[in-house]
Amino acid sequence: MKKLHIVVLILIAASIAALISFMGDLTTYETIASARQKSGKTVTIIAHLDNTKPIEYNPSKDPNYVSFHISDTLGNTARVVYHFEKPYDLEKAERITLKGRMNGDVFEITRKDGILLKCPSKYKDDPNTAQKALSQN
Repeated sequence: MKKLHIVVLILIAASIAALISFMGDLTTYETIASARQKSGKTVTIIAHLDNTKPIEYNPSKDPNYVSFHISDTLGNTARVVYHFEKPYDLEKAERITLKGRMNGDVFEITRKDGILLKCPSKYKDDPNTAQKALSQN
């Protein structure tokens, strides 16, 4: 074999190894029901805050404990326990992306970056304000 062929084969093998290593980091979005079936495994859920149930947060008792309820698009609900301070504007969030593990009926988030809030746009209801902001730039 020529040296060029050997170099090309090494590059192909390195590319395949890199692709395989990235495959472990791929995330799929789960429903609450499918997350319950994968109890103990880290999953990502997109849900809405269930405003019919209260948010439990008492910073004087434990500033690193927040508990709230979510519901997904299929109508399944679950209690969420977040082991960090309460995210700012949690109540205003339109959608919440959660990364954590199901333990029974409780979804636990143990990483600070395990919650992402999708808040409503400040220009949602007033297109004139949005147009004015664009024209000023």
